[in-house]
This record gives sequence, structure tokens and C-alpha cells, in this order.
Amino acid sequence: MQIILVSRGQKGPKTLDLSCRRLRCKMAAFALAGVLGIACVGAVVALAVASPRGRALGHIQGLQQQVGDQDAQVAQIRRDAQRDLDALAVKLGQLQAQSIRLNALGERLTQVGKLDAGEFDFDEMPGQGGPEPTAGGDAYTLPGSLDRGIDRLSGQFDTQQVQLEALSDMLMDRRIESSLRPTGMPVNGYISSYFGGRPDPFSGHSARHTGIDIAAPTGTPVTAVAEGMVTFAGQRSGYGDVVEIDHGNGYMTRYAHNSVIVATPGERVRVGDVIAKAGSTGRSTGSHVHFEVWYHDQVVNPLAFVRSHR
Repeated sequence: MQIILVSRGQKGPKTLDLSCRRLRCKMAAFALAGVLGIACVGAVVALAVASPRGRALGHIQGLQQQVGDQDAQVAQIRRDAQRDLDALAVKLGQLQAQSIRLNALGERLTQVGKLDAGEFDFDEMPGQGGPEPTAGGDAYTLPGSLDRGIDRLSGQFDTQQVQLEALSDMLMDRRIESSLRPTGMPVNGYISSYFGGRPDPFSGHSARHTGIDIAAPTGTPVTAVAEGMVTFAGQRSGYGDVVEIDHGNGYMTRYAHNSVIVATPGERVRVGDVIAKAGSTGRSTGSHVHFEVWYHDQVVNPLAFVRSHR
């Protein structure tokens, strides 16, 4: 087979004889070179295209791994936060139980203190006030229900603290007032003569008795019926040996006809302190204690005081 190449130039046609082995080898070499060139170009192009895609794919896989790790961390944080919230909820329940116990204690103290109805209302919010607080910066906030529960409980504790302090002061005032008010018998005995009009034991004429007489053997201890200051300890006409105690709240008590005076003027005495011993000094028909109660410089009937209890 022959291939005739015809040129448009002035040269004549060129004939290629394919039967020539040397020519065939050259053509095969050119064809192989062309195929190899094309293959190299394709490989270079493929590598150029594939390399960015591979890097991008690797980067995506790395990001996916990081996202997975972050999801695991977030899940762990959520579990920890839930445990903390559960613990706070349990603590809140305990504090609420304590608040209930404090309410019960306050009501019990109110009953024990024998307060009049409405004098101390433990369920009523005490009056409070003050300037408006300045706004602060952003702060960490708890979940709504838990935050409201803690705020409510905190308010209850503040209220209870104020109420218990007020109740304590009131009970203290009551105790002080009670200790200063004449109460009970000054000597162990029985009432042999009452307050008011009676026949005079010496003349038989009608007379006004300004106290009560409590019969008791000579030497029986005479005790103070209220806390106070001894203002007089000595003899008075008709009363014999007398002890007088000013209780500082308008009350004054007088203990007369004693055989022995134990207290001294200016001495502070408490309820139950021995101030004298029963006898029959002064204008007396026998061993007893003449007991008087004065209120704002007016003598009053001691009977209600000796029959009352603290």
C-alpha cells in the first residue's frame, strides 16, 4: 500500500510506501508517542482536578469529627447541668420543708406566749420598704420554675426571720412584764382576812382593810411576788417590820408584820427571793403576813394577784 501526499505548493506529490518496514516503525513510534502524550495530559488533568476535591473531602471529614466531639461535650454538659438542677430541686424541697417547720414553730410560740388573737398574725407579711435598688449588670439566670421557687423561698425566710424576731421581742417583753407584775402568794399559808371593809380585830368597829392577811407560822419565809427594787425595809407604825418593793411599772408591794427582815433597801430582788420571815410585829393578833398591792399610788385588791399564775 502506498500513500501519496499532494501539496498545494510547487513541489510535486510525495509518496509513502507502507510496505517499507522502516516507515511503518516510524509511524508506529509517532502514534505511540501521541497516545502517551494524550495519556500524560489526561493524568495531569485528573490529578489537578482530584487533588482539591480530596483535600476538601478530608477537611469535611475533620469538621465532622470536631462536630461529633462537640456534640458529645454538649451532651455531657447537659447531663451535668441536669444533675445540678436535680440537686437544687431536692435542696429547694428541703428548704421548703424547713420553712413549714419554722411556720409551725412560730405558731407554737404564739400559742405558748399566750398572745391575744390578732396581736401577732404569723401569716401576715410584715411591713417593709426602702429605696429602689440600682440596676446591675447581666447575671447568670436559673430556669424559670427553679428561680421563682428559690426567690419565693428566700422571701419566706426573710419574712419568717422578721416575724420570729418580732415574736421573740414580744415574748421577751411579755416575760419582763410578767416578772414585774405581782403574781402569786408571798408566803405559804391561807387567807385569814380579805381586802375591804371588816370589823377591826382590836376595837370591833368597822374599818377598811387595805390588804389581805395570810396566816403562816412564825419564821415562814416571805418571798417577793415580782421582780423589783427594795425601797424600804424597817418599821412603820401599825405595820411592824415592813418590806416594800417598787417593781418599776407602777406597781408597789408591801409585806408587813414580819419577825425578821432579810432584804435591804436598794437591793434588787427577783421573783421567789426571800425578803423576810413571817411574824406578828406591829398591830397584830397573831403570826401572819399583811400583803398590800399599790398601783400608781392607789391601793388595790391583792386577791386577783395572789390567785393568778405565771
